[in-house]
Amino acid sequence: VQFVESGGGLVQPGGSLRLSCVASGFTFSVYYMRWFRQAPGKERELVAGISAGGENTFYAASVRGRFNISRDNAKNMVYLKMNSLKPEDTAMYYCNGAPAREPWGQGTQVTVSS
Repeated sequence: VQFVESGGGLVQPGGSLRLSCVASGFTFSVYYMRWFRQAPGKERELVAGISAGGENTFYAASVRGRFNISRDNAKNMVYLKMNSLKPEDTAMYYCNGAPAREPWGQGTQVTVSS
C-alpha cells in the first residue's frame, strides 16, 4: 500500500491550492477515501471524505463551503481543492482510505501566511 500526496505549498490568506493523492497497492475504486490534516502539536483530524463512486462527500465543519473533494478511479487519484484558505488551515495534509491503511504517506505541507 502506498499513498503519495502532492500539491501543497505556501499561499496567502484567501488563496487556493489543489492537493493530489495517488494510491496504489489496493483496489482503490471500492474504497471510501479521505483527506486528513495535522497541525504542529495537534492531533490528526478528518477534513473530507468521498464515497467509492464519488456520489457522496463529507466535510468537516471548519472547511465546508471552502474545500471540495473529488476522485478519479481510472487514475487511482483523489483530490482536494482548497479555496479561501485561512492561516488555521496550515497543516500537513494526508490521504487515506476508510478504514485507514498502513503505512500513511509522507503528506504534503500547506502553509497559509502573509
